[in-house]
Amino acid sequence: MSNARASRGLAVPSSVSPKPALVEFNRAIPPVRRVLMALAPRLFQICTTAVADALADEDLTPLEYAALAYVEGEADIGQNGLAARLGVDRNSTSLLVEQLEAKRLIDRRINGADRRARLLRITPRGQKLYDRLRPIVFGAQERLLTLLPVRKREHLLDALVRVIEGNKELARPGTGRRKRGSRQSRSNKT
Repeated sequence: MSNARASRGLAVPSSVSPKPALVEFNRAIPPVRRVLMALAPRLFQICTTAVADALADEDLTPLEYAALAYVEGEADIGQNGLAARLGVDRNSTSLLVEQLEAKRLIDRRINGADRRARLLRITPRGQKLYDRLRPIVFGAQERLLTLLPVRKREHLLDALVRVIEGNKELARPGTGRRKRGSRQSRSNKT
């Protein structure tokens, strides 16, 4: 193991089996390994689909709704702060903010303390939409957890929060994407 991996706490515990078992689902869902790296994206996919279905009759994506929720909850949040909360890069956040501003759901203004920064605030139209959609979106999320007893729902959420908080230094938008100019991306051009 390299010193860099060890310094980041990435040592492989001796209790890790070399090949985790497959989780077989009852429906036409391909099996995945019973490891966090495989299960977390599947859970994200399920959560996103549930919210997208709940928003199907609206002109809003799940990510736009999430951004609207953060802006509603934190008046004058900066675009960089919104990017950090959403876990997306600043360029994507800028495009997202432009879309919400074009729909007249948020206002963007220059930060008096730093003229390069932008502050965001929900508009009355955005507030009305958020207030109407919030119970629908929360209901969709709650239905996902109905498979678990109420107490276990809280345990699941508490465990997820604990894992995320304990590894927050690893939460970097774009991690795992191939960098421009990498050997693999150059070989794909030929």
